[in-house]
Amino acid sequence: MTAPALTQTSDELIRAEAPVLAHNYHPLPVVVARAEGTWVEDVEGRRYLDMLAGYSALNFGHRNPVLIEAAHRQLDRLTLTSRAFHNDRLAEFARSLAELTGLDMVLPMNTGAEAVESAVKVARKWAYEVKGVAPDRATIVVAADNFHGRTTTIVSFSTDETARAGFGPFTPGFRIVPYNDLAALEAAVDETTAAVLIEPIQGEAGVVIPADGYLTGVRELTRRKGCLFIADEIQSGLGRTGTTLAVDHEAVVPDLLLLGKALGGGIVPVSAVVGRRDVLEVLRPGEHGSTFGGNPLAAAVGSAVVELLETGEFQRRAAELGVLLREGLDALVGRGVEGFRSRGLWAGVDIDPAIGTGREISEGLMREGVLVKDTHGSTIRLAPPLTITGEELRSALGALERVLAQGARRV
Repeated sequence: MTAPALTQTSDELIRAEAPVLAHNYHPLPVVVARAEGTWVEDVEGRRYLDMLAGYSALNFGHRNPVLIEAAHRQLDRLTLTSRAFHNDRLAEFARSLAELTGLDMVLPMNTGAEAVESAVKVARKWAYEVKGVAPDRATIVVAADNFHGRTTTIVSFSTDETARAGFGPFTPGFRIVPYNDLAALEAAVDETTAAVLIEPIQGEAGVVIPADGYLTGVRELTRRKGCLFIADEIQSGLGRTGTTLAVDHEAVVPDLLLLGKALGGGIVPVSAVVGRRDVLEVLRPGEHGSTFGGNPLAAAVGSAVVELLETGEFQRRAAELGVLLREGLDALVGRGVEGFRSRGLWAGVDIDPAIGTGREISEGLMREGVLVKDTHGSTIRLAPPLTITGEELRSALGALERVLAQGARRV
């Protein structure tokens, strides 16, 4: 990367945001100007190893050349038609994505939250038209500590008060049960239940991984009770955990699968509900839509993402380097790390609160040239691009060891 021409400093740009941007984020004080692969560069030319990858939106690295080329080719031809017309890229995108996931049909949207909202609508309509639930009585069962987005309906079934406080009244029709508790789930499902909506791994909660057999149990229960299983793989899917999907670890196929983030290759927002034909066919013209959903540029990039995943290379990298990540974190347990949870190249790391908060550790790593993000107090998340090398991963773990040692010395 060539250093950008310095026009304003990081401090100046950060100060310039305050009066004109809504304060709905609290970013780390780094101003990124360029990026390539696993590295980003700020306006002063300082380089940082990206260990967050846009919450998995950058699974294939910054400016992946295959994806950039696909976008460039499409930019020169056609970018948007709306769904008032057909375009020549959408059928191939839908076909390849359905085939990759082992499902039948695709409902293309833009953001992860839109995919979740779409699935909620589809599940309710299916409940009324197919299952025979009385009008306006359908319920959806969700898990505590979930993160599915921030729209009004989605925060209605969040248990995070930061996401909920001040945004009521809330949308009814949801039942919340503890995550990883099949008995509680069974007790909550009844004749009004349209679907069970869960994350196979809870990302925002700190990369919380359920017990072996939980996903299989959810699949068996929903089949037996006659409701849908909706798997939100917006963060966990598309190679992150060492398989194409996190549900693949238990060979489970949901009725509806929610994808986003990495599906757009870090270039454009692309999301999708992928599902069984008999479920998605409850939608008819005019009942749901999106001006930008399924646009030609998104379809071209999404198709290129699917082609990358079809090789299996990124899934293998995540699985193999995930062993290195797990071993490195295991060596830090008792040395500032209280515990961690990891699968593939994804980890939630619980820091000893006596050493520092997750924010303080993230700021310390930033000073070491490594970017991560905190969640829930003293937990940090690690989710590097799947293109990271073993040497880069070891470097990041070394930086974490130094930051923890510095914090321990302050204590």
